[in-house]
Amino acid sequence: MHFTGRTWRPHYESNSVIIQATSGCTYGKCHFCNLYKNENFHMSSIKEFEEDLSEIKKYQPNARRIFMTGANPFAMSYNNLKLRLLTIRDYLIKCQTIAMFSSIRDIKDKELWQLKKLRAMGLNGLSIGTESGDDKTLLLANKGYNSSDILEQCTKLDKAGIEYYFVYMTGLSGKGNGYRNAINSVKLFNKLNPYFISVDSLTLFSDTEIYKMVQTGEFIPASEKERIQELQIFIHTLKIRTHIFANSISNFYPITAYLPKEREKVINELQYIIDTTNEKDMKEYRKKLKSL
Repeated sequence: MHFTGRTWRPHYESNSVIIQATSGCTYGKCHFCNLYKNENFHMSSIKEFEEDLSEIKKYQPNARRIFMTGANPFAMSYNNLKLRLLTIRDYLIKCQTIAMFSSIRDIKDKELWQLKKLRAMGLNGLSIGTESGDDKTLLLANKGYNSSDILEQCTKLDKAGIEYYFVYMTGLSGKGNGYRNAINSVKLFNKLNPYFISVDSLTLFSDTEIYKMVQTGEFIPASEKERIQELQIFIHTLKIRTHIFANSISNFYPITAYLPKEREKVINELQYIIDTTNEKDMKEYRKKLKSL
């Protein structure tokens, strides 16, 4: 298999077969991220792609879901994506769905008819690192788009019938701003249909812009308890039927919930952690995180 640079897939794709489509990130300017630091964007050749598919066919011929790695393979053109999706189906006849990371910017490049065609070819599962739906937070994080862009592009995905997943990040708006971030994000998310929302919590790494902002006093991190309170507000206000996965290692207390059924249960769980856990112990946990 051809894998170059950092190969990373979300924890909820742990049962998917992975294949490299791209490496690196086309953007690389998010202030909190160091996942693809100093790694140029590279697209795997179709020759390498087919060689990898041949190997997968040999060892996992019954693979039903493929996850194409890279920070945002959906940045590829419609014709390139079409070629790769159809090639996957040639090699793996039992494959039902093909998933990958995407940015909001990548969806902008696709017309609605193209999205519908890609869906018909098996594309069904875009992981989108929105991080927030609050314009001030999106600007602070330097995401390169605003809430209106998220609404417009994900509405296209809804119309095309493509399943997508959001990432929300507690603590990203800084001290005292968690309530605003949660409320404004929920206002946006309630207008859309993410199949689930994966929640991370901001963790500072020394080679990121937001870490430098902390050193200069431009950014003051939210406390650990404030982050949990932000998550409580987020869950309490979210009205759509969806799954919440706040169980990555960046979360001090991992929870999963199906909303609205388990809303009160997880809010009470989180309140118990706030009431019984020392802020110092929470900070020590985060200090020990070396990567996500």
